[in-house]
Amino acid sequence: MVGLSGLWMPIVLSAVLVFVASSLIHMVLGWHKGEYAQPPGEQAIAEAIRAAKVAPGEYLMPYAADMKTMGTPEFKARLEQGPNVLMTVRQPGAGGMGKMLALWFVYCLVVSVFAGYVAGRALGWGADYLRVFRFAGVTAFAGYGLALWQSWIWWSKSTRATITGTLDALIYALLTAGAFGWLWPR
Repeated sequence: MVGLSGLWMPIVLSAVLVFVASSLIHMVLGWHKGEYAQPPGEQAIAEAIRAAKVAPGEYLMPYAADMKTMGTPEFKARLEQGPNVLMTVRQPGAGGMGKMLALWFVYCLVVSVFAGYVAGRALGWGADYLRVFRFAGVTAFAGYGLALWQSWIWWSKSTRATITGTLDALIYALLTAGAFGWLWPR
């Protein structure tokens, strides 16, 4: 068994590698372009949302407060008529990319900590590279990729975005696994 204190180097390095890889994927490769589209009448929609004073949060239209309401003919008619919308409203302003990038790096660290924890509990000092690679890689893949499919199933996230996100997760997992395999305590 290897404690997390003995794994700080692969934890930090794997988080840095994933952070850099994700930046390259999003800014250079561009395979996530086209995952979102501009709605027709964007300005009119934005004005309607502002006029309604919709606060930041998650919204669903048509909305039903409970299962009983979902079974009513009125709700079913609204569902058939559409639009059917899942909407996230964020705070107005510049967007705060710096804050989101910082949170993303913290998330990368958290995934690496879990990968290290699982591998460290399963394997001892001096473990074989491939065994470390497998444990750290599978755990990292779970952390980066499996929840994407919940959004596809429940929230209609596009298949394309879900698959490209899963490919990202595979790349991140391979980088994490490689860092752990390389820097595993001997």
